[in-house]
Amino acid sequence: MSKTSRIYIPPTVRKYVFERDLYHCRSCGKNNLETNLAIDHIIPLARGGQNDISNLQTLCFACNQRKSDRLDRRFRRYFDT
Repeated sequence: MSKTSRIYIPPTVRKYVFERDLYHCRSCGKNNLETNLAIDHIIPLARGGQNDISNLQTLCFACNQRKSDRLDRRFRRYFDT
């Protein structure tokens, strides 16, 4: 599996992902009034994930740090080898 190059996520795409996810962390559920939110790759670039908008999600900084470059366990069943 080859690593995908990281690209800059434009502000319009960031806004779209935040709005799509209702400004809530997809892992813990905290909203933008409770914590700082970030854009994260569901399938990490280091694991072959793409920079496609369908591979982006909203996470708070704490959940993003905890996830690191691991696959989100909610999606593991689709990517077990």
